[in-house]
Amino acid sequence: MTVMLKERLECRPDAAWRALRSPTVMREVAGPWLGYTSLEDSGFPSIWEPGGHPVRLLAGGLVPVGEQDIDIRLDTTSHDGVRIVRDAGHGMAGVPATIRSWYHRMAVAPHPDDPGATLYRDRLEFDAGALTPVLWPGMWSLWQWRGARIKALAPGFDELPSAGEDEQAA
Repeated sequence: MTVMLKERLECRPDAAWRALRSPTVMREVAGPWLGYTSLEDSGFPSIWEPGGHPVRLLAGGLVPVGEQDIDIRLDTTSHDGVRIVRDAGHGMAGVPATIRSWYHRMAVAPHPDDPGATLYRDRLEFDAGALTPVLWPGMWSLWQWRGARIKALAPGFDELPSAGEDEQAA
């Protein structure tokens, strides 16, 4: 099944790119419905780096429902002017382990009507076998919530620290 979003964000594309790579922003946009705790020895990084990042998922931000590996890939070269965060992670335990395939892409680019704003696209493809139709309404609802939260928080993204990294580096 597929869930897609397309939004105009009121922030610069560089700021949206930083936000998409921020574990803090990920937790902010999923809450209060879903929470995350890092299972990495050093906790959440300040910015997602390519590779696996195991997390525990918390329903309502409190009740553990399983574990998932967030497998980050950054793409700044496939499409001119578009930067993409890809997550092809997998469930390791609990509810996330019922999902057989997971492919999440979030892309940012200058908005065609206003290069000072951002065109944000978010696409989730997942397969949980016979459970897919049961899980789809919850995934769809969570993605609508995430999209609304990202849109609401976007004006503040311009003020996120840059962590000293090159904005175009992948």
